[in-house]
Amino acid sequence: MSPSISILGTGAWGTAFAKVLADAGHSPLMWGRSASTVRDITENHHNSARLPGFPLPETIRATTDLKEAVQSADVLVVAVPAQSARSVLERAPHLRADASVVSLMKGVELSTDLRMSEVLTDVLGVSQERLVVVSGPNLAREIAAEQPTATVLAGRDDERVKSVARLTITDYFRPYTNSDVIGVEIGGAVKNVVAIAVGMASGAGFGDNTKATLITRGLAEITRLATALGAESATMAGLAGMGDLVATCASPLSRNHSFGASLGRGLGVDDAIAAAGGTVEGAKTCRSVLELARAHDVDMPLTEAVVAVLRDGLNLEDMTRLLLSRPHKDERA
Repeated sequence: MSPSISILGTGAWGTAFAKVLADAGHSPLMWGRSASTVRDITENHHNSARLPGFPLPETIRATTDLKEAVQSADVLVVAVPAQSARSVLERAPHLRADASVVSLMKGVELSTDLRMSEVLTDVLGVSQERLVVVSGPNLAREIAAEQPTATVLAGRDDERVKSVARLTITDYFRPYTNSDVIGVEIGGAVKNVVAIAVGMASGAGFGDNTKATLITRGLAEITRLATALGAESATMAGLAGMGDLVATCASPLSRNHSFGASLGRGLGVDDAIAAAGGTVEGAKTCRSVLELARAHDVDMPLTEAVVAVLRDGLNLEDMTRLLLSRPHKDERA
């Protein structure tokens, strides 16, 4: 018997994940605030607002009733913006006793510097053993188009992780499992910050040498922070590390990359966010990532530069000069 699956959030990634679940033979229920989007999903089998152009399976339903979505779920998938998670979940009723909670979110919470799995534990009161986090190269439009992709699911309870992974197996979507929750979450959060920097370089007209430098040094930053927090360095070479980083930094489908590119072309922050057409997680997460790094004495110059651009108005030329004028050191440091 198929478990009851609910997805909180009707954004592009949550919708694409709902399609994966439906294509794998399940009937997910989506929750969203917008009555028009909920109606569009249920009646028209499209999400024209967030994932236009992709028909959705008729087995996907949607509701604006948070209580219905949460209380009916054997598996609760949380796909709201990272900085909205706490306010949404604080209104949620109690979960079923052994329900699994799956996080599609990629960010670090402002003010608390908590990873998303820690936010879920804090607000919902569920143990870490009931949590599964999903990350990897997850560009929603490509997944909705059924282009072949792989992702990683991580959690402390190996059997629970495997059972959730089995729910997502299709002929175009391949899940892998991992036990390194910290590494998977940090990789998914910080790659958005690096993608902003790469997007800025692209928008300003810099070439592939510059972009490759930023991606590679960005991976070094991600690895330093992740391992300082207790992650395994090998995770950073996998789907949630290098895989997600490359996809997010290289693709115009990435809102973080597009946001950075708009900045590089001279748009202001607010206009660049509007041009991105959706949530730009890295624009806020960069500040909490930097706070987390400083609290653990981790050097993250690229993240620091992105924060200086977004918070302090540093221009791209000065950002470049700042990064290139840093003391020389061994690449492996």
